[in-house]
Amino acid sequence: MAYRDLREFMRTLEDRRLLKRVSVEVDPVLEIAEINDRVVKSGGPALFFEKPKGARFPCVVNLFGSFERMKLALEVEDLDEIGQRMLEFLEPEIPTNLVGKLKQLPKLKKLADFLPKYVKDGPCKEVIIREKPSLDVFPILQTWPQDGGRFITLPMVFTKDPVTGERNCGMYRMQVYDERTTGMHWHMHKDGARHYRRAEQMGRRLEVAVAIGSDPAVMYASTAPLPEGVDEMLFAGFLRQSPVEMVKCETVDLEVPANAEIVLEGYCEPGERRLEGPFGDHTGYYSLPDYYPVFHITCITHRADAIYPATIVGKPPMEDCYIAKATERIFLPLIKKQLPEIVDMNLPIEGVFHNIAIVSIDKRYPGHARKVMYALWGMGQMAFTKIIIVVDSWVNVHDLSEVLWRVGNNVDAKRDVVILEGPLDVLEHASPLPAYGGKMGIDATKKWPSEGFTRPWPDDIEMSEEIKRLVDARWKEYGI
Repeated sequence: MAYRDLREFMRTLEDRRLLKRVSVEVDPVLEIAEINDRVVKSGGPALFFEKPKGARFPCVVNLFGSFERMKLALEVEDLDEIGQRMLEFLEPEIPTNLVGKLKQLPKLKKLADFLPKYVKDGPCKEVIIREKPSLDVFPILQTWPQDGGRFITLPMVFTKDPVTGERNCGMYRMQVYDERTTGMHWHMHKDGARHYRRAEQMGRRLEVAVAIGSDPAVMYASTAPLPEGVDEMLFAGFLRQSPVEMVKCETVDLEVPANAEIVLEGYCEPGERRLEGPFGDHTGYYSLPDYYPVFHITCITHRADAIYPATIVGKPPMEDCYIAKATERIFLPLIKKQLPEIVDMNLPIEGVFHNIAIVSIDKRYPGHARKVMYALWGMGQMAFTKIIIVVDSWVNVHDLSEVLWRVGNNVDAKRDVVILEGPLDVLEHASPLPAYGGKMGIDATKKWPSEGFTRPWPDDIEMSEEIKRLVDARWKEYGI
């Protein structure tokens, strides 16, 4: 059964002793971040700060900072379940007769059940502030010493394409400049940035609504790498198996989740940019200052007893690593649908999502590993992957020790390493140009004679099964 809102999820965590209340006053500037960093790296719980210094409302962090909490958030026993459910809907079943068409009806009805539901009012409108709305009442965090200021880090940013009216919801950090103005960190590749560019070309301001705090499926959906044109709120309805209730904003022509804790309404003017950053980012480095659009707040609505959620990113592992690993498992079946030779994939935490991908394949022909590399580089957000390592089907991609052992033994640097150029994540700091630079593919599979390898390829060292069974049976006798 879907969580009604953020606070119901928090109650679930607290009941399972996965959330800890902090009742003493704590400073949102750096202190909360340092506490969180120590807790998340030790595998600790979500933290609910009841008395953030200088704020009227409490703050919760580290909601998704473990695999257990991610599974609770998405209400599954295994994150792979969600990808399999997605395949059931996407599997093409072309009806050839009346019976086939009738069999499709339940699937279509079920999909319709996930569409957003529009309501007239919601908890997010318990307090409506049109006159001099101010961010100063919220415990907005500064997380690292060199940050350019305080940043809103878990915003669900809603925009509409000014031409088509198509909705997008993405999660983009927002630097607070003053009580009614923030930055809008739209990377050039993101749908929100595309909407803004279109509005800018038309000489129009782009209306924006920012929801902060909702049920976990909605919060996760705003981070998901969905294809262009797929509504994140439909995807959230699919995840929660229940439609997301949406309510109209007060001053902009947009809808937001009715169960949100806080909603910021406003706009971005065409042509207006302001220096944003630095920001201690998920790469473990500061992302450098750059010019981004500016968000002007026209209205703030919130629950009377609003809870402000935030996330802290930095050197991995951090909370966002677990969100990214969930994405890896959820979207792997869709990747395998397009590339059925893929057996498994690991985006290691140390690779901060877009730096390293390890893929195992059922190798079927010469050059197959390279084909998979090139295909992945042409696929959605996988295009930003800096290093792809391909191994054979029998290699456990989640065992980094085994992967490195295979790379060290199976790779001839001249023959098996591919270097090319292409788009990179905007946060990539090692490339000579922003968002563009070198990529590397490493073929660590066993080489075949048909790939020009004429020497004998040695077998892995493995003990015989007979001796393994013998030692298993006699283990207690050895007294070890």
